[in-house]
Amino acid sequence: MQHRLTKAPVLASLITLGLLTSAGLQAGMYRYTDANGQLVISNTIPQEATKRGYDIISDSGRVIETIAPAPTAEELAAREAAKERKRQREAQLEQDRLLLKRFSHPDQAVRAMHRKVEELEGLISLKRGNISVLTSQLDNEQRRAAEMERAGRNVPDATLKKIYRLEGQVRDIEREIAAQRLEIDAVAQRFLSDIKRLEEITDLERTLPLKDTGAASSE
Repeated sequence: MQHRLTKAPVLASLITLGLLTSAGLQAGMYRYTDANGQLVISNTIPQEATKRGYDIISDSGRVIETIAPAPTAEELAAREAAKERKRQREAQLEQDRLLLKRFSHPDQAVRAMHRKVEELEGLISLKRGNISVLTSQLDNEQRRAAEMERAGRNVPDATLKKIYRLEGQVRDIEREIAAQRLEIDAVAQRFLSDIKRLEEITDLERTLPLKDTGAASSE
């Protein structure tokens, strides 16, 4: 029975101590630097002062928490720049991974470039063949029209329309050839970039010429 009487006051004391400690934490003070550079301790803090950083301290002067200053514009810019550098590094690593899945040696990329360029050149050759056929037809129609005019006859509308159509088809194919020439240049530039990167990440040098001489063997 005496044990119970002793325990209750102790428990009450512990609870009271806890409440007091909690109240002490909740009633913390702020330590900050004002606009004049003076150190201030107060139970309130101006909004402007929070940007400079401050300490939350207990009644006994112990620092409970330190709030860092708000980042400056330069610091924010530096953080964004660091994020962008990290993003670029990660993007480059992913590009390198995909590149190594396609080629394990720079020479493989050289061969692939030669094949692709040869394929596009083949398409251009076919289109030039089409132009030759159309040009031959166009020459025949123009010759017939010229003969009619020399004979004092009117050139039929059907003949004129055919001439215009053939001329348009030749122009269209010539535009396609010009576009494919640009595509060949773009493809070559992409492959050259890949070849250079492969030499860097594999530490291997290409042994094949960049310009296809017909000597490059297939994989």
